[in-house]
Order: sequence, then structure tokens, then C-alpha cells
Amino acid sequence: MVDTAQSAANTTETDIGPTRASDAGTGTGLTDVSVDTGPIRVFGDPSGPAVDVDSLRRQLLGTWADVRLAAREMTAKPEFHGIPGLSMADHRTRAFEQMQRLADNGHVHRAFPAHLGGQDDHGGNIAGFEELVTADPSLQIKAGVQWGLFGAAVLHLGTAVHHDTLLPGIMSLEVPGAFAMTEIGHGSDVASIGTTATYDPQDQEFVIHTPFRAAWKEYIGNAAKDGIAAVVFAQLITGGVNHGVHAFYVPIRDASGAFLPGVGGEDDDLKGGLNGIDNGRLHFDHVRIPRTNLLNRYGDVAVDGSYTSPIASPGRRFFTMLGTLVQGRVSLDGSATQASALALTIAITYASQRRQFTAGSDTDEEVILDYQRHQRRLLPRLATTYAQTFAHDEFLVKFDAVFSGAADTDEDRQDLETLAAALKPLSTWHAIDTLQEAREACGGAGFMAANRLVGLRADLDIYATFEGDNNVLLQLVAKRLLTDYSRKFAKADAGALARYVVKQATGRAYHGSGLRRLSQAVADRGSTARSVGALRDPAVQRQLLTDRVETMIADVASVLRPATHLPKKEAADLFNSQQNALIEAARAHGELLQWEAFTRAVESTTHEGTKQVLTWLRDLFGLGLVEKRVAWYLIHGRLSAQRALAVTAYTDRLIARLRPHALDLVNAFGYTQDHLRAPIASGIERERQDEARDYYRRLRESGAEPVPEKAHKGDRKKKDHPGQ
Repeated sequence: MVDTAQSAANTTETDIGPTRASDAGTGTGLTDVSVDTGPIRVFGDPSGPAVDVDSLRRQLLGTWADVRLAAREMTAKPEFHGIPGLSMADHRTRAFEQMQRLADNGHVHRAFPAHLGGQDDHGGNIAGFEELVTADPSLQIKAGVQWGLFGAAVLHLGTAVHHDTLLPGIMSLEVPGAFAMTEIGHGSDVASIGTTATYDPQDQEFVIHTPFRAAWKEYIGNAAKDGIAAVVFAQLITGGVNHGVHAFYVPIRDASGAFLPGVGGEDDDLKGGLNGIDNGRLHFDHVRIPRTNLLNRYGDVAVDGSYTSPIASPGRRFFTMLGTLVQGRVSLDGSATQASALALTIAITYASQRRQFTAGSDTDEEVILDYQRHQRRLLPRLATTYAQTFAHDEFLVKFDAVFSGAADTDEDRQDLETLAAALKPLSTWHAIDTLQEAREACGGAGFMAANRLVGLRADLDIYATFEGDNNVLLQLVAKRLLTDYSRKFAKADAGALARYVVKQATGRAYHGSGLRRLSQAVADRGSTARSVGALRDPAVQRQLLTDRVETMIADVASVLRPATHLPKKEAADLFNSQQNALIEAARAHGELLQWEAFTRAVESTTHEGTKQVLTWLRDLFGLGLVEKRVAWYLIHGRLSAQRALAVTAYTDRLIARLRPHALDLVNAFGYTQDHLRAPIASGIERERQDEARDYYRRLRESGAEPVPEKAHKGDRKKKDHPGQ
């Protein structure tokens, strides 16, 4: 590879012999042992920057570091671990028993009111909950159903009387419950669900009813076996008026576990993953519940059937109610990021020990992490996982501010919901991709259930559609971006709009002409080194990522401008024609948020060696985003061909620079072998490789090593034809 970039100090390409993982930083690593990685090539000062693993670990733990450490102490215990190969029935039983342990030690009670034994700590609650994914994703999601959905719905949608009467049983697990929102016929479109709750003023009861099969509640955790109550979402109808979706507390089973009269259901049985959770279907045949079982924080029905709400707009009321349950998306963002970190720790640790092919030596095989392609597979994903980790902590701080009341305006809540809809899709997609790539990078060993990657991959698959399908969520983000964009022109006169159109047309011509490079009027002059120098500038990276979002939104807004004057069907068709572009713009917006969070983390890092390595890792993340979309940047004139080549050249250089720090960067995640529970990351692979190397070394030294056939034939030819 050619080193094309410039730096303040003279740089040299240096061959470094066998190195120790501990030489690169101050951390002890997973097993406190040396790893002979074989010859590697790095650029720059031979001594290189050193990573302070301990301080970086503390930085990655984030705002609620103490909570996370306490959670990890718990998740390291065998009684909380998943057991590969359990039958579905046994896995369900084990998960429920683990749930009781969580309830008994109060791990899941932080968000509940202090007067009921909680701590009113919303951010800490999510931080601790996310750590459960390392123990068993089934346990995590089942706990999320009980306390993060069922319990949280009572907490956030109910009032004081519901808190005092219902929450104690929910918190203690005396009342296992279900969160019955999703229907077979309506998943993400909650506003259109078919289940109804019709008020009967004579008996002062609501009648819960599913009028057709598509209105059955589906994929509901705790519905198949354990749940004895549910928060059911239904269309509230009183006095012949439908006031939209509201939540109701509905008992569903008696003490023996049998369905109550009018309640029915089915078991979803075996799924693609998360089989410790008893997912099932529920339906209701004119089930009557007391009027007071309406969770009435945002809408209430009086004895006479009259409806009142503190929020006049039905649409705003609906989104406010759903917004109170945003914590599900927050926790999925964090737990998916944890799973990615876990997978990369396993895969990079293994790749630092596993040897294959004698590429650079006649005797010793190469460590597979020394191969460029292997680095390309894992290190960019490591950069993305770091970006997500830092972005998630900021996201969690925002969530805590809203739910603690410290920053709880309508705008704050809208911002939080937009953040959730932007970040959850990226982290869950990334987790699925990273787990798959980590599995492949570990070869056949990665396919063994004992090494966890296939199990985690199966369990996290559903995260992409949990709490809202990822594409639907990104569409919500895009609509918010369009709304913010349109506000710029809400009071604009015709002249201002005309000037804007001219400016847009001029901008397209300017970019398309190739006169503008990286949003700067700077010529490349044929130098890849100068191009790399520009790409290293965080201001340039920010401009590249920001410009893509703004341009995509502006282009879509321009196409959609006539929609307000079109008939409904034509307007819908026009919007649909731009749906893919909108989702891509929203995805680019989420990536920009992650890059900005990563940059703030780099700027706040005080240890110089760590800061340098994190800067390289941030650049790898940012330029990786540009490299993935290089066609867009070329088509729109934001990059010249020369600088597009420089993106890949500098990305390769960054990966080579980061290679010596790969173990330190995954060790900084802080997982012990009790969390990983993957034999290939335990040191056993190093022992196998060392045993093999020692065997062949002794064989060579003994003189008994067989001669390769090719060499043998050459020797015979020389003997039979001397002088040739």
C-alpha cells in the first residue's frame, strides 16, 4: 500500500516484529496474557501512540458507568446466562426464573417511583437494562416486556391511582404482564388498529373486542404462557365517537393460568430467535373491564360517558401517548450496540491468535488479522460501533432529561422521538451485519453455538422490526427533516422562493461542473497527498456528511412542493415516488449524528495517545460513510475522481495504523470471559497455535522433518544431472 498522506512529522513505513497486545496500552486485556501477532506493518513513529485502555473503558461506559459496572457484575453470574440448545419449554422456564431474580434484587426498578421502591432514575434504568443482552437476549427482552413496556405503560399512561394499585405487583413480578399493541393486520400503523374499547355508561364499563381476525394482538411477549394481565391498546369509543387509540389494563388469566371468559389466544411457538420468550396472540370477545381501568393520563371518560383530554388535537394526543413509550427504542439502540461490541471482541481476539498460510515466512503462518482483507472486514465495523456507543450515551442523556422533567417541552419530546427513530435503525442493522461478518470472520469456529455468534445473530434479527420497522422509523425522521426544511419558507414571499430556486439551480450546475471540490473551490492539482490532507480535516468530513443530507432533503422538497395543491391520491402517489430518497436522507442524517457524537468524544479525550487513535478511528468511520456513497458524491460533484480515490487510499492507511491497536480497542469495551463465554476468545486458540508452532519447530531442529515433494524432486534432478 502507498502512503500518500502528509503529516506534520516525517513518517516512515516500518516493519515491526512480534508484538505484545499489552505493549499498545495500559489495559490488562481479557486474559492478561501476551499475544504474539507476528510481523505487522504500521506507518509513522515506530513507537506509535499508546492507548490508555482503562481511561478509554471508562469513557465508553458513559454517563451511567457505575450502573453499567454493577449490571455487568450481575450478568457475569452463570445463573443469568443463556444455555445454547435448551428446548423452547426449558428456555422459557429458565427466563422466567431469571426474571424473578431481577425483581428480587431490584435491578429493573430504577425507573419506577421512589415511594414504591424505585429510584426515579430513567437513564440509569435503561443503561442497566441494556447490559442484559450479554447474559441472554431472551432475558433482556422478556424483562423489557414486563418492566419496560407493560410496567412503563402503567407508569407513563396511568395516573397516581394506577401507580399505587398496579405497579407494586408489576415490579415484584407477582403480576406478569403483556403489552398488547401490535395486531396481525396493523404493525407499525398503530393508529389504525382494529381492537375497540366501547364505553357502556349503564354499567360504567369498557367492552374490549376484536371484531375480526386481523385485529388479534400478535407477537405479544408473555401472552402465550406467563402473562396474567395486559395493557391493551384499542380504539376508545364513547357516545358513538371514536377518540382514537388509548391504553387499558385488562386481566387475561386466572390463578391457574387459564384464560378468563372472553379472552383467548394462541402460542406463537418456535421463532427464529428469542425462544425464552413466550410470544403469542390474544383476542377479546366483548370482555368487560371497569371504567377506571382506562389508563387516563391523556384522555378520560366520565361516568356519564363524556370524554375529556388535556390535549385537544387527536393526532397530537396519539403521538404524545406513544412518545411516552420511546424508551423501547432507546434501549434497543443501546443493546444492539452492546451486541456489536461483544461480537467484535470475540472476532478480533480470535483473529489476533488464529494463524493461516505462510505468506511472509517459510515456517510461521500469519495471524489472520494481519491480512488486509480481514482488517477491512472488522475494523470499519469497530469504528461504527464506537460511533454508536458515543451517540447512544448522548441519546440516553437526552432521554433522561425528558423523562426526569429537566427538559420536557414539546420540542424536547419531538427531538427525542426523532433521535430514537434515527438511531435505532442504524444500530440494529449494524448489529445484524456485524454479527454475521464476525461469524464469517471466525470461519467454522464462528458457526459453533458455544462461541455465541450464531445465537446472538438469530436473537437480534428481530431488533430490526422491534418497536417499529426500521424503514418506517426512518420515514418518520425524513418527515421531521422535511418539516424543519419547510419552516424556512413558511413566511417567504414569491421573490424569496424564486431566488431560492435560482440558487438551487446554480448550485447544481456549480457542483456538477466539477468546479467545486469537497464544497471548497480548491483544485486537486493531481496530488493524492493533498486530497488526503483535506479529508483528514474534521470540518471537511462534517461538510461532506452534512451537505449530503441537506441536498437530498432539498431535492425531495422541491419535487414534493406541488403536493399541497394536488388531489389526495395524486399527492400520495407523488410522496410515494420519493419514499426511497427520503429514507436514504434520514439514514444519512442518523449517520451524521453519530459522526458528530464521535467527534465530541474525541475532542473530550485528554490522553494524547488515546486521542490520536480515536481520531484515526473517527476518520475511518466518517470516510467509510463517504466511501459507501462515493457514487452520490461523484454524481453530485462533491468529490473529484482524484479525491474519491484518496478516500479509499486514506481508509486503507487508517486501517493499517489501527491494526496494532485493535486488541486494545476491543478490550476497552470491558467484557470479561464471563461475559463473552466464547471459547475461541478465551486463549484456547493461542494455545493450539503455540502447540502447533512448537511441534514444527522441534521437528525442524531434530532433522526428522520430511522434505516437501517439490524440494525432493529438485534435489533428485540435481543429483541425476549434475552441472545443469
